[in-house]
This record gives sequence, C-alpha cells and structure tokens, in this order.
Amino acid sequence: MKWLLLIATFFSFELSYAQEEEIYSIFFEFDKFSLKEEQAEGVLAFVQKIDTARIESIQIYGYCDDRGKDEYNFVLSTNRATTVKNKLIERGIKSKIIITLEGKGRIMLDEDLQTDIPEARSKNRRVDVVVNYKSITIENLKIPGVYSTIRKDAVKGDRIYLEKVLFERGSSQLRVQAKKELDNIALQLLKFKNIQFEVQGHVCCTPTYHREAVDRETKKRELSVNRAKRVYNYLFKKGISDARMTYRGYGNTQSLKQGGALDRRVELLILKNDVPPRKK
Repeated sequence: MKWLLLIATFFSFELSYAQEEEIYSIFFEFDKFSLKEEQAEGVLAFVQKIDTARIESIQIYGYCDDRGKDEYNFVLSTNRATTVKNKLIERGIKSKIIITLEGKGRIMLDEDLQTDIPEARSKNRRVDVVVNYKSITIENLKIPGVYSTIRKDAVKGDRIYLEKVLFERGSSQLRVQAKKELDNIALQLLKFKNIQFEVQGHVCCTPTYHREAVDRETKKRELSVNRAKRVYNYLFKKGISDARMTYRGYGNTQSLKQGGALDRRVELLILKNDVPPRKK
C-alpha cells in the first residue's frame, strides 16, 4: 500500500530561489534501480515541464535506505542515478549539462524522530535531480510597463518588479537579499516623494480552484496578502509614509508565465505621480 502511494506521488519538487534551482525526486522500490512505466512517464512529464532553454546545469544524486552494507548501497545508489541520467538523455536532455552524477549511498534514520519508519525508508530510496537555471532579469522578459527601478517620470500603471524579493514555497519571510533590495527601493521612494503605489503580493502553483495559497506559518490561506504586507511594513519602517502606499494580495491571478520562481514575488504598482508624464 505504501508503495502504491509512492507510485502516485513519486514525482515531486521543491524550489529554492536564492540559487535558482529546482529539485525533482524519483522514488524506487526496495533493492531496485530500474524504472517502472509509471516512473518513466513521470520523467517524461518532468522534461516537458522544465524550461530547457534556461538550464545551466543538472546534478543527479542517488540514495538508498539505511539497510545493507555501505559498499553495496553506494553501487545501488549510483545505478539509480545512472538510470535516471540515461532516461533524461533519452528524453532530449543534453549530456554535457549533466555535470554531476553521484551515488550517495544510504541515508541513516534517527528512529527516535520517525513516526513511520517504513514510509521514511521508502522516501530515502530515491534519486534527486537538481536543475540549476540561468538567472533572468526583468529586462530580459521585456514586459511593457514593467521596470526594475523606480523612475522619476513613472506613470500610473507602471509596475516595479522587485527582482530579489522572491520567497520560499509557502513562506512570506523576507530573505537577506530581499531586504537589501527593499533598502534600495526605499531610498528611491524617499527621493521621489510624489509617487503613490500599491504593494502587490503574488503566489504560484496553486490549483485554479484555490486562488490563494496557505501561509505555512499562520496555516491560513492568505499567503500573497502576507507577502505584500511584509514588504509594506518593511518600507514603512524605512520611512515611507503609509499615506503613500497600500497593499493587496492577488493570489495566483497574475502569473508572469515564466515559471514558479518568478511568480512568488511582490511588485509595486504606481497609482499616482504628480510630475509631468514622460513622452511616449
């Protein structure tokens, strides 16, 4: 039963935005390194999903559960990693961008911390495919009316994309890089005192019937609102008057369609600027 559950959910990923990477995990049966048909289809889905033009490199790591001898487990984990590599190449991934192939052997269990040891072991029998992406700047996307800095001649409707204000999945916490960018944005806003704006929070990857995502800290479906509020409060502490700004969460309704990393974001929408508008 446990294995049937894993077959249904064997393909998963986690995102880390500071390093522009995606991690995909493929799970194996006990003492096996071959892929079943369901797993092979999952690899195909993975290849079709990723933006291959943006891939900088791929790293593949194989693992085993905690049973068996070390030497055997290193061979088995390496075979699992090799199987996945061959399947990726078969599906069109270029071998030259796969820079790491490594069997890590077994993952030890801390039985005192495990509530379901068989399930924990099944999740350790896996291969992680780490996809590293080339950085994208907002200028590369060439979206009309979207900028990375605040302009003196900004007009109503302009959007300021905060390139470093990206979030972990399910989190509204500001990272160090995000705070540094907001420090710079605050200086710009203090310089251009006529600008009024809305802080807009966004999320990605939620199903269409859930416009909003759950904040893992509050356990409530309010993640985009909390991201916007977090930036609003930070700017307020940096001296930006609350009379100049509002905040609002937009959930998953305004995707940039460039991948999840760029959709877990906060933007500034210019509402008003009492300066002569720039020439078209």
